[in-house]
This record gives sequence, C-alpha cells and structure tokens, in this order.
Amino acid sequence: MTSHPKDLSDELIETIKNSKKICHHIHLPLQSGSSRILKKMNRVYDKEKYLELALKIRREIPDISITTDIIVGFPTETKEDVDDTIDVIKKVGYDNAFTFIYSKRTGTPAADMEQLDEEFVKEQFDRVLECVQETARKQVTKIQGQTLPVLCEEVNKQDETLITGRLENNTIVHFKGGKELIGKIVNVKCNECKGFYYFGELAD
Repeated sequence: MTSHPKDLSDELIETIKNSKKICHHIHLPLQSGSSRILKKMNRVYDKEKYLELALKIRREIPDISITTDIIVGFPTETKEDVDDTIDVIKKVGYDNAFTFIYSKRTGTPAADMEQLDEEFVKEQFDRVLECVQETARKQVTKIQGQTLPVLCEEVNKQDETLITGRLENNTIVHFKGGKELIGKIVNVKCNECKGFYYFGELAD
C-alpha cells in the first residue's frame, strides 16, 4: 500500500501489525531526504519527521518491507542535499526504491526555478541508486534459506515450468510448480536471491 507520510497514523501501523489479512509491506514515498528540498516540494514534512515515522514502522513491525520513491535533481538541489537523501536511505534500509531524475513540468513552481546541470544530476543519481541497491540487497538476503508462505499468482512468463508468487512482504519468488497452485498459499524455501527476487523450492 502507498501512504503519504503525513497521513500514516499510529492506528494504521497497529492495524497492519495486528491484522492477518494485510501484507507486511508499505510504500512510503520519501522524494528527498533534504528538509530544504522537501519544503520546496511542498511535502509538509521534513527529514526528521520522515525518519521518525519510518523507524517507528520498522520497530513495530520488524519483518515489514518498506519501499519508496526518490527524485534526484530537483531545482537548487546540492550534493549536500543528496547526502541527506543517502543518509535516510541507509537509516531506513529500504527493500527497494523507485528512483527518478527530476523532469520539468510546465506550470509547476519548480519549472520556473533554475534547472541543474545534467551531468551533475546524473552523478548524484548514480550515488543514490548505488546506495539503494546496497540496502535492498541487505534486506532481501535476510530471508535466504528460510521457508515462508507464498501466494501463487501466475505461471512464469519466461519459463512455464515455474510459478511466480509473492511473500507476505511483497518479495517475488519463482519456483517449480503447476498452474493448479495459482491462487493458493504454499510454503516455499527461498534458496537463491537474485537481487530483488528469489528462486525457491516448493516445501509442501
């Protein structure tokens, strides 16, 4: 699920924590880790408030997967602003992030601001992407070797001998199985981590 950080309440965290019907995955858009840039984006929260919320979620639901959106290259962004973003990435430990380079949109306040040098933006984007990939790898590999329930969603499009499903935290798993498993929840051993997904083995 996706929630604007300003709207994600303690009540919602408790509901996710205690419900057996809600996956342990939250998409919590960051956009930037710099309080200065967040203010220019009109995001109505700052770095400290975002970190407080994200770390509270981690504390209350230890096995939760947290993903996010990050924009690099917003007008006036400096290397120090990007350092703040990287600091948040490391502290939250995202399981994945959708990382974008800012693109000018006509009619927005940002469109009238001075735009950044493309080469500088690309360098900062690469820094952020490298950090995201590192934290995601650490998070996903935590479950390697574990046997966990998987919701079987479909026959794999690349290999019809495989079923593709999802863990409770939204991680994708591919494993040998027939189409009769689709719609069922089965136990799968997560054998081989491939970055953001696993190859597993049916344990039932």
